[in-house]
Amino acid sequence: MIDEKMLVWRFNRGSKDALRRIYEKYKDGLLALALTLLRDRSLAEDVVHDVFVSFAATTGTFALSGTLKGYLSMCVANCARDRNRLKAGRDVGLEAAEVVDCDFDGPLESVARREESRRLDDLLACLPYEQREVVVLHLHHEMRFREIARSLGVSINTVQSRYRYGMDKLRSIFNSTVTK
Repeated sequence: MIDEKMLVWRFNRGSKDALRRIYEKYKDGLLALALTLLRDRSLAEDVVHDVFVSFAATTGTFALSGTLKGYLSMCVANCARDRNRLKAGRDVGLEAAEVVDCDFDGPLESVARREESRRLDDLLACLPYEQREVVVLHLHHEMRFREIARSLGVSINTVQSRYRYGMDKLRSIFNSTVTK
């Protein structure tokens, strides 16, 4: 957290190095979030880049309330929601989406992680967008329900309901695939 505040402080004073470090620190997680929400790698990359371009434009005026990770995650989620509205009716299957590479010990671990990630993406794709968004923001990006509610402009009860319904549906789908 202190590192974030120092980066933001340096960023607001025009440090290109601070912006680069912020980008490098959060780009992979934000790309994974965008991929989960959009299910299209090209659109996901565009969303992440758009968010960072907009963020860079706030140099000197950006005020951090909460965490930088949470702020950038909500920006990506909002931008992804806008892109989903634009491409309504045109759905790209998850087989077209790519898994973001992660650094692990070796090739076997990497293959296992990719397979787990693909299965999770398949399960998440079954959820309505609003539920998927809340589940991913809460579990993967560790945002609190209150923070998600404030960012989405809905009540905390709505966020909690979306999360609960999403998790119930995921359990139901998972249990039905396990028993087959």
